[in-house]
Amino acid sequence: MIKKFIFAGILVWLPIIATVWIIKFLVNLFDQLITIIPVKYQPDTLLGIHIPGLGIILAVIIVLLTGILVTNFLGRQIMLWLDIILKRVPIIGPLYNTIKQVLNTIMSSDGKSFHKVLLIEYPREGLWSIALQTSEASEQLNKAADQKEMLAAFIPTTPNPTSGFLVMVPKEKARELDMSVDQAFKIIVSLGTLSINDAKVLEKIK
Repeated sequence: MIKKFIFAGILVWLPIIATVWIIKFLVNLFDQLITIIPVKYQPDTLLGIHIPGLGIILAVIIVLLTGILVTNFLGRQIMLWLDIILKRVPIIGPLYNTIKQVLNTIMSSDGKSFHKVLLIEYPREGLWSIALQTSEASEQLNKAADQKEMLAAFIPTTPNPTSGFLVMVPKEKARELDMSVDQAFKIIVSLGTLSINDAKVLEKIK
């Protein structure tokens, strides 16, 4: 009986502690932005006390002002010049260009990347993994795969979906699931304890 009560208590407190830890980590991370302000103008110096979370406010302000800047003619011209300069810098240029292309593809509302959830056999036949379609393979890859139509798919790892594996899979062997990317991530992060139906219920509540 005591073991039952302890287990029930853990189920209550563990999600709360994990949530608080993640929030604290993000607050501390964003608070590092304060260091871009000269020391004598930093809130800690002016107020004499440290107020957690000011970095988040600063980050929101920076993103908002940047968005306002790049949506007008002058801002677009400045970003165009900056873009050209960065692309011409050795080492940094190719890295910047690749990251920009990936983000533009992911953020595009009419693109096909990360919009389809697939079920594919990985890491071997008989074992299935949830994957996200990133693109359709090029003609060169299709030709190398005996003219089969291939898909590029990203398989997120559990419980950290930000890392994973890129695989090329024949389109005929990839099964598209009737679920959103958010629902797929809920299942992956929960270590599979959250069923597809549970994920759909949470999606409706959200």
